[in-house]
Amino acid sequence: MTDRRDPRVALGRPDAGNRLASTAAAVAAGVAAVAGSYAAVGRTPAFVAAPISEVVVASTPDAVVAWSIQTLGDLGSQLGFLLALALTVALFAATVAAGSLLADRFAVPALAVAPVACVAVALALTGSAASTLAAGAGAGLTVALASVGGGERTDSDVSGAATSSARRRVLRAVAGAFAVGGVGAVLGSDEGGDVPDPDGEVSADVGSLLDEAAEKSLDVDGIEPLVSEQFYQVDINNVDPTPKREDWTLSVTGAVEEEAEFDYDDVTAMTDSVEHRFVTLRCVGEGLNGKKMDTALWTGVPVMDLLDEAGIDAGGNCCVMLRAADDYFEEFPLSALRDGFLAFEMNGDPLPRAHGHPVRALIPGHWGEINVKWLTEIEVLEEEAKGYWEKRGWHGTGPVNTVAKLHAVNRLGDSSGGTTEMQVGGHAYAGTRGIERVEVSTDGGDSWTDAELSDPLPAEDAWRQWQYTYEATAPHEVVVRATDGEGTLQPKEDAEPFPSGATGWVSKRVEP
Repeated sequence: MTDRRDPRVALGRPDAGNRLASTAAAVAAGVAAVAGSYAAVGRTPAFVAAPISEVVVASTPDAVVAWSIQTLGDLGSQLGFLLALALTVALFAATVAAGSLLADRFAVPALAVAPVACVAVALALTGSAASTLAAGAGAGLTVALASVGGGERTDSDVSGAATSSARRRVLRAVAGAFAVGGVGAVLGSDEGGDVPDPDGEVSADVGSLLDEAAEKSLDVDGIEPLVSEQFYQVDINNVDPTPKREDWTLSVTGAVEEEAEFDYDDVTAMTDSVEHRFVTLRCVGEGLNGKKMDTALWTGVPVMDLLDEAGIDAGGNCCVMLRAADDYFEEFPLSALRDGFLAFEMNGDPLPRAHGHPVRALIPGHWGEINVKWLTEIEVLEEEAKGYWEKRGWHGTGPVNTVAKLHAVNRLGDSSGGTTEMQVGGHAYAGTRGIERVEVSTDGGDSWTDAELSDPLPAEDAWRQWQYTYEATAPHEVVVRATDGEGTLQPKEDAEPFPSGATGWVSKRVEP
């Protein structure tokens, strides 16, 4: 009698349907592993994709990073994180598939667990997160064992029962992935650590200053008030660190008489030194008319009140290196640190995780990159060194460039004689030099008129708003420029953000 079974089944090899089912189940297990980890720990360093994301960031060529910052902006970072997620899913899928093959080969179902468990343990140890092992591997293995299993073999007709069985396995795998993924999306959190929830109550001093800023803000649609409602965020990693206040310390090391260490209570207990400062931060990588420039009211203490205890010789040392919990580091002249600030509150609330909880550095008048978040160490240097971005070709450790931005173009209404009342507005900033005036041209730079400026905030390092209202009858080019508090006009020559920050006059074509 002739054996009419499909030869692939007779040889113990899965047919196309089973291969598809195994692949789908493996991918589903990878999705479930990532989603399960997110459900347990959110977007924190314990997230199973965090180590992969760090590898993606570290392996991206400097030229690609510079291009992405200038061309893609935030989208570049988001695409990098999506790549890390895809690689993490693929890693778990591959190990699930390998485990399934082992289980089939040796007829030991438990072997399906081994490769996935090894990968999960490795990622958990890399991220110092035992919860990643439990959440990521647990979710992934649940789907893997339920959906992958040993290769199903059947003596039935290949185009009939075996195909139907494969389809059921695919559906089970996809359904399992969607279920775990949905739970992850609902339960996951972008927060971490022990940042207290803002309760809306602020001290009398903070409340008074915030009210003053609101009163001084110009009523112009399309621009942020003097205290930003949405503060920009730039980080080297896609997953922020989550240091806890009770574990946080700030070390002063290097060329000092005696190294010192301070904890969170040491900083906040300096009640006689606590200050509230309006400080504007601007990213060196933003475009000339970009929106990575914002202002907040920060509460903290002068950094030198702590560092003097370590004994710093300003004459014999040149620079300092600030280091952070996310392995970020930046170097700049020691002289700039003299007016530095250690902030632990933002607009009257505890410093948010995204902005450096529990303590960050603020260096007046300098580019955002040296205002280090999640600060953990201040190292005093006797010789110059390169910071994180300087090693990648940037030069953003100096004072910020003067800029007047044009973000608002408002059509206020029709006037008599066929003219239209137009309003343009934005912000101007020059670091600690301050802003003396902003000029607007509505004829492409042939003539200039002073714009209205918001009253200055009680601060040396804060932006000012500007607005200009006029009549227009035809399309025209609006150009804006600023003069700083030292009387120096903003440079006209255009320059890209890389390597030292964008310069030039902002212009925009306006249609009445």
